[in-house]
Amino acid sequence: MGFLDTLLGRSKPAKPDLDQIFGLSSAAITLEAATEFKPTGLGSVCFRAAEGGAFARLQSDVQELLDADEGPKVEISNDSYGYTWLLATHRPEELPDLVTDLHAVNSTLESGGFGPHLLCSLAGFRGPDGRRLALVYLYKRGTFYPFAPLPGNKRDNALELQVRGAIGADLPFEEDLGRWFPVWGAPGVL
Repeated sequence: MGFLDTLLGRSKPAKPDLDQIFGLSSAAITLEAATEFKPTGLGSVCFRAAEGGAFARLQSDVQELLDADEGPKVEISNDSYGYTWLLATHRPEELPDLVTDLHAVNSTLESGGFGPHLLCSLAGFRGPDGRRLALVYLYKRGTFYPFAPLPGNKRDNALELQVRGAIGADLPFEEDLGRWFPVWGAPGVL
């Protein structure tokens, strides 16, 4: 970072550390003990699809890699903002396998030169009362935040803050609450 950047208050963005995603497995244990939220077995990766054959081949390779096991096929969908979501499904008790799949997708896209196209990854959780929760990893920030949707496109802010308090030591949390973006209708937050 140069002198002019310092003078103008600019800073370098945090470099993503994809290995932080593996922290979801231990954070899930802490989350369940503190709040009784359990993994749903659903997780997804969101990215902006690029034009061209190289990206199409890479996306096909990722889907083929994740479909190679005996589990459910990976689902790909597009949202109204033009982002592509890749949904991976495992049994709820197989959270480490789901986390490995999410890491593999992120790593493959990053190593293929498409890291700037990655937006976020998430793992879904459900409470004993049916409430939904996702732990969202922001690729460009290298941080996590909780997202707790309520009916009518509302959020359970109290639950989100409770989750941060419960597992904040297990994962690098996004300090700027303004970056805790809602991911309405995201695959994996059922």
